[in-house]
Amino acid sequence: MKDRNEDAIALLLTPSPVTVFLQGLSCSLLDVLNLAEELTKKIMKKHGNLAETEKQLEIDRISNLPWDVLDTILVRLPLRDAARTSILSSKWRYKWTNLSQFILDDKCIHNSISDKASRWIEIRKIIDQVQSNHNGPIEKFKLAAYCCPNYSDLDQWIRFLTEKGIKELIIREFSVIKHFKLPDSVFCGPKLSHLELYGCILRLPSSFKGFDCLKILQLNHVFITSDTLEHLIRNCPVLEKLTLLNLHHLACVRIYNPNLKYVKIDSAFEDICLGHSLLLASVDIRMLPMNGGITRRHPEQGKVCTLIRVFGYLHGINRLSLSNQFLEFLANKDEPERLRTPFNSLLALELKEIRFASLKGIAASISILRSSPNLEDLLVTVYPCEDISKPVMDLVTKQLQSYFYFNQLKVVKIRGINGTRIEWEFLRLILAHSPVLESMTIVKFKGERISESFLQEVERASKHVKFISLAL
Repeated sequence: MKDRNEDAIALLLTPSPVTVFLQGLSCSLLDVLNLAEELTKKIMKKHGNLAETEKQLEIDRISNLPWDVLDTILVRLPLRDAARTSILSSKWRYKWTNLSQFILDDKCIHNSISDKASRWIEIRKIIDQVQSNHNGPIEKFKLAAYCCPNYSDLDQWIRFLTEKGIKELIIREFSVIKHFKLPDSVFCGPKLSHLELYGCILRLPSSFKGFDCLKILQLNHVFITSDTLEHLIRNCPVLEKLTLLNLHHLACVRIYNPNLKYVKIDSAFEDICLGHSLLLASVDIRMLPMNGGITRRHPEQGKVCTLIRVFGYLHGINRLSLSNQFLEFLANKDEPERLRTPFNSLLALELKEIRFASLKGIAASISILRSSPNLEDLLVTVYPCEDISKPVMDLVTKQLQSYFYFNQLKVVKIRGINGTRIEWEFLRLILAHSPVLESMTIVKFKGERISESFLQEVERASKHVKFISLAL
């Protein structure tokens, strides 16, 4: 394969009609058609007749490359450009329909077509061409276009892809969500390694034995039950990256997979269990209200969800991002809790949408901070709130007087502060307990930025900290 690619590169260094054509594909459609017409006229003028023109094109260097090499070249082009090669000659007419990868996005649809149903018709034309002419495997398919799919067409196409041994199946956002039943054939793909689904109903067939090769799974606006999600995750033995966004009908998130390295959840749920996923290195959880309201506690198997229960066994995490609502959900007490084992591997922590009026949220935040002895990078985004909570103030003041230090913390960024007293107390807490702090960036939500000279007057453990003050 390496020798073939080297030969292909050498051949491409010598310009030929098709080479010139491929180099011009970044132009507009009119430019491309003019270029093709000009090339044809030049060749016809040189050789005198159409037969000679066909002969010249047939012996073109690129045309005679092995298909796997040619496929490598064409899949690097936008699909619309790859399809334009069909005008080169009869030999090129259906080459684009035999590619190993198809990315159907807005670039495949003419800008003049704005109606969502009409845009899907253009997508379907491409699908029909591929289904009629494709020979060989299809390794990757991605649909990410502003359109209104015909779900019968989509169902048929997914079945076709699974028959072709699809490895990467990516269905991104449409213009509307109308949940469609995912074909059972998807779950029979033995080679599937990357699966992203949007706006579908996911029910596992009784014959489902697992995805032995699946490494990446992303579900967005998918209708799925807690039991189905748990069963799916358990039966992906090499799964490394899991992303769950805006899931529907999900009560409990139960994740049991020892191979997972990355988890991101941005959804409504009532309970969560991350199991003993000892390889987890990056966790990002943003909790949304159930049905637009307050999240109810839903004790899983009689246990109340707590910070200790969720993170008590996850010792290998080096990046952690948690929202305030999730922190409130985790906190059982109004005081910081001590984890069984500290986050010794945690280097970067993000606390999102922090409400300084929330006692439980601040208590959980301090619990994690105090349990992260090797933390180097801290990012806090503040949810605008004018309220001053005396219990929160008392808690932060008490921590300010405690004897603990963030001995490795070097970089702190705090975005969206209003300049309230409790925010200042939190800043003082970080500064007073960070002896090696190198920089602190403060972004004020409204009004003028805070003067760096004023910040220099604040008592701090590190004498070398650099302050950067900005305003939104």
